[in-house]
Amino acid sequence: MASHASRRTSVNDRSDLSRGDRNRNEKLARMRGLLPLTNAIVGIDLADHQQAAVVTDHDSRVFARRKLSCRPWELGDLLEWARAKAQDAGFTSVTVACEPTGHRWRVLDQLATQRGLSLVCVQPLLVWRAREAEDLTWDKSDPKDAVIIARLAAGLRCYVPERTTATWARLRHLGARRVHLTTDATAGVQQLRDLLECVWPAALSSSGSPFRSRSWCASMTVVLDRADGDLSRVRRLGRARFVAVVRRELPRWGATRPCLRIVNAVFDALADPVGVVAHRPGGLERAQLVLADWAHTRRRLTEVEARMVAVLDELGLTELVTSIDGLTAVGAATLLAETGDLTRFRSPRAVVKHAGLCPRDNTSGTYQGKTSLSGRGRPELRLAAWRAVWAALPNNSVLAARFHHLTTREDNRLARQQARAACAAALLRWLHVVVTGGVRWDPVIATGRSTARAAA
Repeated sequence: MASHASRRTSVNDRSDLSRGDRNRNEKLARMRGLLPLTNAIVGIDLADHQQAAVVTDHDSRVFARRKLSCRPWELGDLLEWARAKAQDAGFTSVTVACEPTGHRWRVLDQLATQRGLSLVCVQPLLVWRAREAEDLTWDKSDPKDAVIIARLAAGLRCYVPERTTATWARLRHLGARRVHLTTDATAGVQQLRDLLECVWPAALSSSGSPFRSRSWCASMTVVLDRADGDLSRVRRLGRARFVAVVRRELPRWGATRPCLRIVNAVFDALADPVGVVAHRPGGLERAQLVLADWAHTRRRLTEVEARMVAVLDELGLTELVTSIDGLTAVGAATLLAETGDLTRFRSPRAVVKHAGLCPRDNTSGTYQGKTSLSGRGRPELRLAAWRAVWAALPNNSVLAARFHHLTTREDNRLARQQARAACAAALLRWLHVVVTGGVRWDPVIATGRSTARAAA
């Protein structure tokens, strides 16, 4: 074993290896530590009630098989059975391999840890492709999938799953909750816009950004609550009384002073006859319900964001991450909820790859194809980074300069969407350096000027 370790060290120390070769060698060494040749492999195909398991050696020879009806929390006896079978076959212990199916792999990981067993995960996409390569058919069954999982693990085509603390796990759950609420809020805006465009389009033109204006939202609440399908009923209140009622409604939308220009514009729109008249009563009633749901969703979203910022404070990262210009505490918490603890990534490039924002080469010999994003990794993280860069670009001079350079350079000029993706990747790299290094963001270092100065 010592000779193998020294051989691996000498291979990694060779200067003719690329960075990718060194990283790959290090990963294989880590995985071999979890899957030593002295251990058998128990491949488990997880489900809700039916579990299938096989115990194999590193050549995928099966010497024990079991299928049982139980919940994932009841798999402790199965792990003890697998270890006993492995020891009977001459192995020291077993390494558990499974697909990351929902929450079930976390249950299995905890059971394995309690018994001193290692666990690795195999990507479902690899299992799907290996299933077809097994016998060139689409044949599928749980016992066969268990064998495929064990075989992929034996070939080290697996990874170490994320283990997290209670604080980081709470942040991830709050981030998932925020994603759902953001989707609901966006759907409410789109639905309300469609309804008003149909039955009362003048209301939308009373403000340049109606759904961002608290005065417009308060005015629409007053109109829809009192109209009962007939806008003339609200108009009979008179302008002065209408403004007074809007003032009382405004604190519910987080403001104290109304924008009278918008409030008056909404009141003037009450007399506009444009719209589908037959649908106006029902459309306004439905718009009232949608607006109430949207307001409730916004309040819940604000509460969840406050909790996420509190978790960020608990981790002691708020001051560091908000040192990045244009990145708010909520935006940083949303990104970290998707990445998890950034110290588990060995480099900033690994975070970008995890988000699927790394470039994908397409070359062969002298052929140079179009380079695109990999699109792999965690789509929720990719979405969070995409949203964060929209807010950061107008407020971060380094990102703005990078975006301008990428979209105006003569050689290999990028489209605006491509440049935003590159800026999102840069934002993730900065976040990794700030969090793992415990240092505040420095715009001089971010631009690479200090590096250029040192090289000169």
